[in-house]
Amino acid sequence: MTDEITVETAAHWRAMPATRLLDGGMDYADIVLLERATRDGVAWDVAAERLGNLRLEVAEAARKGGHTVTARNAFRAAAADFVFAQMAINADTERKRDLYEGFSAAVGAAAALSPASMHKIELPFAGGRLVGWHVIPDRSTVLGTVIVFGGQSGWGATYLRYADALAARGLATILAEGPGQGETRLRYRVHLDVDVAAAYGEFVRYTAESGTPVGIWGNSVGGLFAALTAARNDHIDACCVNGAFAAPRLLSFRTFREQAAAMLGTSDETAIERNFRRLAFDPVKEQIRCPLLVLHGGADPLVSLEDQQPFLDGADDAMLQVWDDGEHTIYNHADERNDLVADWFADRLTTSSRDGMGTMELADRER
Repeated sequence: MTDEITVETAAHWRAMPATRLLDGGMDYADIVLLERATRDGVAWDVAAERLGNLRLEVAEAARKGGHTVTARNAFRAAAADFVFAQMAINADTERKRDLYEGFSAAVGAAAALSPASMHKIELPFAGGRLVGWHVIPDRSTVLGTVIVFGGQSGWGATYLRYADALAARGLATILAEGPGQGETRLRYRVHLDVDVAAAYGEFVRYTAESGTPVGIWGNSVGGLFAALTAARNDHIDACCVNGAFAAPRLLSFRTFREQAAAMLGTSDETAIERNFRRLAFDPVKEQIRCPLLVLHGGADPLVSLEDQQPFLDGADDAMLQVWDDGEHTIYNHADERNDLVADWFADRLTTSSRDGMGTMELADRER
C-alpha cells in the first residue's frame, strides 16, 4: 500500500465512517469487507462496487427463486454499496456517473419488489429535470408527505431508511435530488446556481397536488435548503433541519471544497463563496412560519450549534434536539433520530390534516 493510497483511504473513512455507511443502508458484513479490502490497497470505489455486484447476484438469485423479500433487501444493500462507491469520486467523471446509474438501477429493482408504491419522478426545471423517488405507504390512507434530501454527497434514495420510518407512521416520502445533486446534476446538468427554494418548491407543488399536508426534511447542507424553502413557501406545514450551516462557507477539507465545486459546476472558489453568500439564511429577512425542528450533534466536526442558531431565530415555533455525542447529521443515533423525527412529522402533519387538509386515499396514489 503506498502512502498516497493510505492518505486517500483514510480520507474516505473519515468522510464515510461505519456509522454513516450503516445509516445509508450498507450491510454490516459489507462494511467489514470494505474495510478489509481498502486496508489491502483496493481503491474504495472498486471495493464498494465489487460488493454491490455481489449483492446484485444474491438479489437476482432470490428473485428467480420467488423470495421477493430477500431480493428486495439485497437490491437495497447493493444500492448502498454503489452510492458509497460513487461518493469517493467528487468530480463529475464518467466513472462517477456509471456508479450512480448502478445505484439508481438497484433502487429501481428494489422498488419493483416493494410492498409500498415506489416510483421515480422527474419534474421539469431550469431546462433540465429534478429527479426523485416517491414512496407511498402500503395502507389505505396517507396522512401527509415529507420531502427528504441531503447536501453535498448524500442524495435521493440514500435516505430510504428515513422513508421506512415515515411510512410506518402513514407518511409518504419524496426522496429528492435537488440542484447540484444526484441525477438532477449528473444527468440533467442542473447545478446549484439556480433558485434553490424554487427548485424544491417544485417538489412541494407536486406533493401538494395530493391535497395532503407537506413536510420538508433537509440533511447537512440540505438543511439550509429546507429552511429557505420553508420560509418562502406557504404550502409547507413542518420543516426539519439536520446539521446545517445557516451561513455556508468553504471549509478547509479537500473533499468539501471539491464537492462544493461539483455542485456549482465550477472550481472558481470566488464563485463558490459568492454562491454560498447568496444562499445564506438571514433570520432578519427570512421567517419560517411552520413548526421547525433543528437537530444538532455535539460531536459534529463540521457544524456548530452557533451555525444553526439563525434557523431557530427565524422560526415562530422552533424545537431543538441535541445529542451530546452526535456525529454530523446524527449518524451514530440513526434509528433514534428517525423515530424522533418521523413521530414529530406525524404529529404536526396529522394536526394539519385535522385542520382541513385531508388525506390521500389509496385510489389517488398514482396521480
